[in-house]
Amino acid sequence: MASKKIAEAEELVRMAEKSLKVSLLKWAPDYDSAADEYSKAGTAYRIAKSYEKSKDCFLKAIECYKNNKSWFHAAKSYEQIILLMKDMDRLSEIEEYANRACKLYQQYGSPEAAAAALDKAAKLTEQKHPEMALRFYQHSLEVILIEDSTRQASEIASKISRTLVKLNKYDEAAQALKKEIGLNMKTESYGQIGRLVVALVLVQLARGDSVEAEKAFREWGNCCEREEVGTLQTLLQAFDEEDSEVAQKMLGSPFIKHMDVEYAILARKIPLPQGIQIEKPNTQGANETVDAVNSVEEEDEGGLC
Repeated sequence: MASKKIAEAEELVRMAEKSLKVSLLKWAPDYDSAADEYSKAGTAYRIAKSYEKSKDCFLKAIECYKNNKSWFHAAKSYEQIILLMKDMDRLSEIEEYANRACKLYQQYGSPEAAAAALDKAAKLTEQKHPEMALRFYQHSLEVILIEDSTRQASEIASKISRTLVKLNKYDEAAQALKKEIGLNMKTESYGQIGRLVVALVLVQLARGDSVEAEKAFREWGNCCEREEVGTLQTLLQAFDEEDSEVAQKMLGSPFIKHMDVEYAILARKIPLPQGIQIEKPNTQGANETVDAVNSVEEEDEGGLC
């Protein structure tokens, strides 16, 4: 099967090279045919697991598409290269190709496709390379906000917030959550805002800033459901009174445990309030002192007799 596909790919490459040649009767290269043939050759090489040759064919196809101003197909070929890098376990190298695909989709006039390309790249990298995935999500949000697509922007913003929490970047996560709340305000998604308020309170507590946590609740708490309001009020009061037992109980509330996994894990990592530690009196030392005094008194009394 592999040898058959390699032979097929080699024939397609020869055809592509022929399409690019010029002669007395053919004054210009046939970029359209060459791009199609290189693309098919790249697919055949990929099936045969000859990944480097596949990548080389797709890069040549891209150049042909660019010469023909076929921006959309050039971007698609970059996405094929990204899948190749996944097959080769070289996802750390895909950032350049994802950004090029995004730029070409924008040039074609499709910001939705540009954002989708970045989103797919982020999903491929979020497990092994979360920092890179974060950059893809942030770039995707920038692209989609140009078109003022608020609902889609809210979905991407959610991924940014959760990735920042996963990376323990709580200061940035707090800002990202506020931005996400603002986007949901525009679409009047009040139920989602309520859940985001809970997430923001948890992030502020993880930062060690109970004052900002209370401020977030006061500002947007009216969007929370009754259970969320009761839990947050008790939780914030417990931190204010430095009651670690009640705080731990609230952080283990069922609806917090069933939030997005990043926030559920965060709730278990939040440092509990310690309260004022009252120093216990040294009763042992005091008893020794009393015994010593009694012993002296008994000696004195014995001497008088």
